[in-house]
Amino acid sequence: MAVKTKTTKDSRVTMTELVLPNDTNTLHNLMGGKLMHWMDINTAIAAQKHSNRIVVTASADNISFGKPIALGDVVTLTANVTRAFNSSMEVYCEVWAENIPSGRKFKSNSAYFTFVAVDQSGRPIDVPELVPETAEEKEQYEGALRRRQLRLVLAKRMKPDEATELKSLFFGS
Repeated sequence: MAVKTKTTKDSRVTMTELVLPNDTNTLHNLMGGKLMHWMDINTAIAAQKHSNRIVVTASADNISFGKPIALGDVVTLTANVTRAFNSSMEVYCEVWAENIPSGRKFKSNSAYFTFVAVDQSGRPIDVPELVPETAEEKEQYEGALRRRQLRLVLAKRMKPDEATELKSLFFGS
């Protein structure tokens, strides 16, 4: 049986939200937990589109909050799969905020999430291979293996000396 492949654009998802009073803290800025919730939804949909399966969140990498997003701002989240492994997928999410009346628009943050595709019983299931098309997609695809190895080392699921991609990054071939 031929291995099914998909491209990055097959999983691309754009989600737009308006920051309402219930989404904000006492400084009238979007709460970080609410933004993480939106990012998780956005990236999960991208992973589902790639795998055509139920997916569960396995990890989220370093979500930091550089610029506050204010009450009334419009938040646009985009996500797509950057690489698929056996049953797991790395998904990149980028967050932009815009104050429409002033025309001010800025990138708020970005993060990588990892999802695992599962069957109806919750067991991991294989996903289609990802074929990058553009130079930017190829760069993210190549970096995904290093990021995966780092995640596995930090989770103590891989020994540091087994992380060949990381070792080559720091010590050369």
